[in-house]
Amino acid sequence: MDITKLSSRDLAAYMDATNLRADATLAELQALCQDAAALQCAAVCLYPTDVSNAAAWLQGSKTRVATVIGFPSGRFSLMAKEAEVAEAARSGAHEVDIVMNYSHLLAGKKASVLEEVKVLTAIAHDHGMLSKIIVETCYLPESLLLTALELCEAAEADFIKTSTGFGSGGAQVEHIRLWAQRRQRIRIKASGGIRTLADALKMIEAGADRLGLSSARQILDEFEGRKTESTKSDY
Repeated sequence: MDITKLSSRDLAAYMDATNLRADATLAELQALCQDAAALQCAAVCLYPTDVSNAAAWLQGSKTRVATVIGFPSGRFSLMAKEAEVAEAARSGAHEVDIVMNYSHLLAGKKASVLEEVKVLTAIAHDHGMLSKIIVETCYLPESLLLTALELCEAAEADFIKTSTGFGSGGAQVEHIRLWAQRRQRIRIKASGGIRTLADALKMIEAGADRLGLSSARQILDEFEGRKTESTKSDY
């Protein structure tokens, strides 16, 4: 991606404005949704119990509703995750960010991981939702990062996503670049630790198609400020 050609609208379209704080208030979540709609962010990502409210607040806007499944550890039964995905659809979600059972991946249980991702993605697609599979990159060596990519591709997931934000680390440029070089068709979501415009642009340049972050407004304001200064310098 040539980041020199990005407009503010383009940059906003990469963003999933996110609030997964345990102490987030209803007023904060409503403000986030209203702000994201005004900015025309791609989506707002909230906990499952906030989906119906978000769907109402975002009605008529271009911003979609996303929620998390099996969050944050991924260590839930397939049946429990299936129920979460179906409930998210009933509540008005358009996208589900599903935490892979990466403990199974670390244990070498590839078939179990593939079945989980395939089943959950199929349910999401049956309900017209996108699936984003969170693999928690901070815990995976490079070989398993590539295995995770392979499994998500095989399961026909829409996105592979780096992090929950609750692990020991967030998105890393080298991981985004590795996936971007090896992927066939899947999109990439970088999340965790993206707090500045420089962070966001590095992820996009490396190959990210979506960014999960809690500072959409600040980053877009920084982008607009930089554009304004650049324009002034031309005169």
